[in-house]
Amino acid sequence: MDRSSRSRRLASVVAMAAAAALTLAGCSSSSGGKKAEEGGNAASAGKATTPRMTVALITHQAPGDTFWDIVRKGAEAAAAKDNVKLVYTADPNAGNQANLVQNAIDQKVDGIAVTLAKPDAMKSVLAKAESSGIPVVGLNSGMGEWQKLGLMSFFGQDESVSGEAFGKKLNEVGAKKTVCVIHEQGNVGLDQRCSGLKKTFKGSTQILYVNGADMPSVKSTITAKLKQDKGIDYVATLGAPIAMTAVQSVGDAGSKAKVATFDLNKELTGAIKKGDIEFAVDQQPYLQGYLAVDALWLYKNNGNYSGGGEQPVLTGPAFVDKSNVDRIAEFAEKGTR
Repeated sequence: MDRSSRSRRLASVVAMAAAAALTLAGCSSSSGGKKAEEGGNAASAGKATTPRMTVALITHQAPGDTFWDIVRKGAEAAAAKDNVKLVYTADPNAGNQANLVQNAIDQKVDGIAVTLAKPDAMKSVLAKAESSGIPVVGLNSGMGEWQKLGLMSFFGQDESVSGEAFGKKLNEVGAKKTVCVIHEQGNVGLDQRCSGLKKTFKGSTQILYVNGADMPSVKSTITAKLKQDKGIDYVATLGAPIAMTAVQSVGDAGSKAKVATFDLNKELTGAIKKGDIEFAVDQQPYLQGYLAVDALWLYKNNGNYSGGGEQPVLTGPAFVDKSNVDRIAEFAEKGTR
């Protein structure tokens, strides 16, 4: 069995373990920003008896982005099971995120899980973590850079591959002209999604930058674009909140464009049921958070490397549309998909 096959097999095994852990007790978490919240206070039936360890989960979450609520729930479930004290912090500014990593190093945590939306800004501080002997895993963003930065494992989807799959899906549904909405400039994963879409989509693609931290601005920018170009028949967004706003923009603009997106939440699965959203690409953020924390526990207690330290563990992409949304919606209602 080659490394890639071993990685896929491992991803399948740990995914089943994550599913079995859904009923475990969770932890409280913050709504984002720099303030840390601790979780794992409640005991659960399957809790590990290994010595208590501390794991810092540090992301580039922007305030109000519900995607990260799902990541945190997965991390909290693993922390409760593994007897881990989970400390969550986040900041969308790359320099500030690097400072949060430095804070975790100073606190001598047992492990760090980090996103790499802007990997260049993280290079120096991650080198400090390595020199301090703190194991670090990556999740969600930075699949092309995790090994270069010395991380031992990575959990997420290949954003270029997911973008290419999205473009092929647009071909299947007969789209001719799409606008790909990037809500955070400089985020390598979002850029890769639109680039992948453009690579396989046979129609024409335009890139539209919006400020994802300001939803009224997002709405007005997309509305203006649709009024200006009546030929756009699909709006491709890169996050669930942006997609829901794009639906409003389509109505305001009097456009016939349809909306499709990357990523899910409870509201979005409802929108797929209603037909307001055509389809979504699910990267399973719950699984990303769960596996990242569990990997650090496994490394500390059994010397394991998820993916063998050579291959990422893929959590997506998978399409959700009217054909399968009812099943996914059951989990979305719990806030885990």
